[in-house]
Amino acid sequence: MSTTPEVAADKWLPLLEHSTHEVFEIMLRSKLEPGTPEKMTGVEFTAMVGLAGTVCGVLSIRCCHKSATQIASAMLGIPAKEAGEHAWDAIGEVANMVAGNFKNKIDGMSDKCLLSVPTVITGADYSFKSLADTTPIELWFRFNGDPLHVALEVHS
Repeated sequence: MSTTPEVAADKWLPLLEHSTHEVFEIMLRSKLEPGTPEKMTGVEFTAMVGLAGTVCGVLSIRCCHKSATQIASAMLGIPAKEAGEHAWDAIGEVANMVAGNFKNKIDGMSDKCLLSVPTVITGADYSFKSLADTTPIELWFRFNGDPLHVALEVHS
């Protein structure tokens, strides 16, 4: 009997969605609305957390600058105009919490899969590519009216 969890998008997508909602509701006291895929414009933030062990891959959260600032504001309980300098740390920590919450929902993954330190990139009109060899599990939400993208890319 294998102890490696089966990578199945149809089983993992609802768990990833539930984990994302939980983190936003508990840590940010915010509700996410359903969203649809859309191109982001302007300055964006992408937070990435690597997974290593029984599952190898990367979880990413991508949003606009305004959303990253609002995440920092909600997390720290400070006005948005004072939260901008904390946006990198806040979005990285949210990605870390979503990844941790998600991995704890998969049988056999909690203590056999480690998370990396979050990495956050920011800029305008950029893309990044994971070397994962499976189709990403992707979710689109609206956070305070703006798009928020969550993706899990796994290397089989």
